[in-house]
Amino acid sequence: MQFEKSRQRPLAIIALLASFLTLIAASASPNPAAVNGFLDSTWENASKVGNYEPKKYPGSLYWIGQEAVGAGEMWNDGWTGEGVDVAVIDTGVVPVAGLSGTGKVVFGPDLSFESQSPTQIHLDTNGHGTHMAGIIAGRDGTSKVQKGTEKEFLGIAPGARIVSVKVGNFEGAVDVSQVIAAIDWVVENKNANGLNIRVLNLSFGTLSNQPYLVDPLAHAVERAWKAGIVVVVAAGNDGSSAMVRNPATSPFVIAVGASVPNSSYSAHDDKLAVFSNCGGRGVDVVAPGKSVVSLLAPGSKVATDHPESVVAGRFLIGSGTSQAAAVVSGAAALIIDQRPGITPDQLKKLLKSTAQSIPGVSTGCQGSGLIDLKKARDTATPSALASKQTFAASTGAGSLDLARGNVRVSLEGVDLIGEVDIFGNPYNSAAHAVLGTTWSGGQWNGTTWSGNAWTGTTWSGTTWSGITWSGITWSANSWTGTTWSGTTWSGTTWSAWGWSSTGWLGRTWG
Repeated sequence: MQFEKSRQRPLAIIALLASFLTLIAASASPNPAAVNGFLDSTWENASKVGNYEPKKYPGSLYWIGQEAVGAGEMWNDGWTGEGVDVAVIDTGVVPVAGLSGTGKVVFGPDLSFESQSPTQIHLDTNGHGTHMAGIIAGRDGTSKVQKGTEKEFLGIAPGARIVSVKVGNFEGAVDVSQVIAAIDWVVENKNANGLNIRVLNLSFGTLSNQPYLVDPLAHAVERAWKAGIVVVVAAGNDGSSAMVRNPATSPFVIAVGASVPNSSYSAHDDKLAVFSNCGGRGVDVVAPGKSVVSLLAPGSKVATDHPESVVAGRFLIGSGTSQAAAVVSGAAALIIDQRPGITPDQLKKLLKSTAQSIPGVSTGCQGSGLIDLKKARDTATPSALASKQTFAASTGAGSLDLARGNVRVSLEGVDLIGEVDIFGNPYNSAAHAVLGTTWSGGQWNGTTWSGNAWTGTTWSGTTWSGITWSGITWSANSWTGTTWSGTTWSGTTWSAWGWSSTGWLGRTWG
């Protein structure tokens, strides 16, 4: 994502919490880092926004939801995403206004390197995950959701619930094995303890060095798809000549490119974002992903590193196919609310068949075009036969290390390499593919990954009030689960690489 400078002064809460990064950096505790992160967002300078008026700014969720993609038309008919859970595998979520309502966010397991820190477990110390969750399902207040609402922040599917599965820490360190474990957890628990996970948002990708037909990460998302979960994946932010990133390489999932919205409902004056990947199999659809204003995680790395990207004190402006994917995930939740029996194949077919083509943009770069929820609302569900995808499926029997591509974690400057997970345990891709989901008693691949078992806890308005959040004191990062020895891994401390636009798919902040 790119970052932009705001004329608005950040809330005092940012100053109160900003010190947590200093505490983390000063810690002697082992701290994970990524040479190339997964996140694809860029934070931008917010000065372009000026005096922020959601109704007039094309990058606001008001404009994107109610004008660019037609979500407001769904709201007026009563379809808000209510009853639909959207899993967000990312850097966690914090309970800021817009995500702090009772039952709005449910914790899945924290599989990140911060999972053993009592003050950081589940919470978004980076800022990316909160931004995505806001786009998908943010909601201020409790009044009726309807088109025309401008005083309250509303994501694309304001009635949906977020299931947050944290994999990334404040710097963005995350390994492919963590992501696969997170996807496995989502599949295994999609209907557990009152959950109804129907959508999975993945705003990241790697430059895998093997075909999707054998890639373990591609195989993981395909299993989720076949389990009835609509998987939405960001295409990447390397430019139109670059291949779409893994796992968007799988033709089964919905690969999303980024468009640049203009001040009209029609796509005729829209453009393709210059950073959006098009190569390889191309994208399926596009959605607004340029200079998107969504929720800020106060005191997060993004907020602290990019104060120029803060808008009106509580928002952050950023660009990337990350944001575009989040828009489509929200759209999927609305459609599922409208027609609960729809399958992932049918939903993908519906979105593609009702999309608006952007003039002058190749099929590889826009797929079927800009999603149009107004048209989708009024179009019959495609038949199962017409929607069935017959692509060759991934076996998942390839190399975990090749799936990492250029996205790696490092311990004292030594990259994690080889067919091992983050604990150094051997990872047999072929055996894992045959076994499918492998969570058992809090263990995955034979090791306990989370400090505390998932209990279906939700944030309530009283527990996660603004006062509680603003008073949090962040402690130093801690990674005490294990250390690596031998020729590949040695040492006890992590270097700090940080998120880069090459992995997590938000191109810029601001």
